[in-house]
Amino acid sequence: MNFSFAHNNFNVLDLEKSLAFYREALGFTETHRLELPGFTLVYLGDGGRTPHELELTWLKNRKEPYDLGENEFHLAVRTDDFDAAHAHHQAMGCICYENLAMHLYFIADPDGYWIEILPQK
Repeated sequence: MNFSFAHNNFNVLDLEKSLAFYREALGFTETHRLELPGFTLVYLGDGGRTPHELELTWLKNRKEPYDLGENEFHLAVRTDDFDAAHAHHQAMGCICYENLAMHLYFIADPDGYWIEILPQK
């Protein structure tokens, strides 16, 4: 029996704001969506570089921010131009933690989810 990754999920309060963030910050684009009573699922891809997707779930009646606990989980992505990515995210004002000695930093999305930015191996 074998398993492979399909997607990760983040619940979001403002779907359009989140879509704009992921498009600007990471270049992720919508691959497909499911409109259902009470909620919408939007799947984002990295332009076909990997099959992995990020699923954004928007609960239409939700008004209060999500409790992310101690936010000890995150999504990690690699970039082919670490310095340009860092400058772009710095200009966006979304860097929430950095350790440049380890060649990594984190950005936070509009709901407070952290995304780790790493250089290519």
